[in-house]
Amino acid sequence: MKYFGEGLSEKHKDLNRMIRNREKLPEAKKLFLEIHENLFPSEMAGGSENEVDGLFRDLTDQEYAVMPKSKDETIGWVVWHIARIEDLTMNILVGRRNQIFNEDWKKRLHVSITDTGNALQDEEIMMLSKEADIQELLKYRNEVGRQTRELVQSLTPEDMRRKVFGDDLDRILNEGGVTRQEESFWLLDFWGKKDVAGLLLMPPTRHVMLHLNDCFRWKEEIRTKKKFFLV
Repeated sequence: MKYFGEGLSEKHKDLNRMIRNREKLPEAKKLFLEIHENLFPSEMAGGSENEVDGLFRDLTDQEYAVMPKSKDETIGWVVWHIARIEDLTMNILVGRRNQIFNEDWKKRLHVSITDTGNALQDEEIMMLSKEADIQELLKYRNEVGRQTRELVQSLTPEDMRRKVFGDDLDRILNEGGVTRQEESFWLLDFWGKKDVAGLLLMPPTRHVMLHLNDCFRWKEEIRTKKKFFLV
């Protein structure tokens, strides 16, 4: 069942059709920014009130750390996961520049990990969700989003077809963005097969849409059910 993003999938299909077309690049950028804006609280890009505002506005810190069912994660883990993946892919792989996350942000976020969280076990997901400073985590994600928007507006038609550089994938590993665990390490192979356009179509857009849909569902379950897998 779809809980979030009415019409965004159709817009994403349109973006897929035009993103590598040189003549349509300005239109593609505009569409990307429209989709992207609707995946963040309105304060990120200064837009109008949206669904994501409604998701996060009244969540308590405790609700970020509830795993409704055994196959679920938590809302806190999702915010961390989508923010880290966008930071790594957009800044290191697309922008070929430093990621936002650093030791200062690690202290601000009050977290003990630096990777995307793909390989975390249930207990570790719960620990991350409870230890993270949620307000700082939301600020970090917004900052990642702002840098993505600035970067996308600077891309050229040649950039869109540029393949990922191997040394940038190595940087992600060396900087702790992924681990050598199988559930994490596969990301480097996945991203390494993409061009810039392919990256724009997944980590900062489609990937986020899917995870936010889960968050909307979990929020509903958290507020209507009495028993959960982990709290």
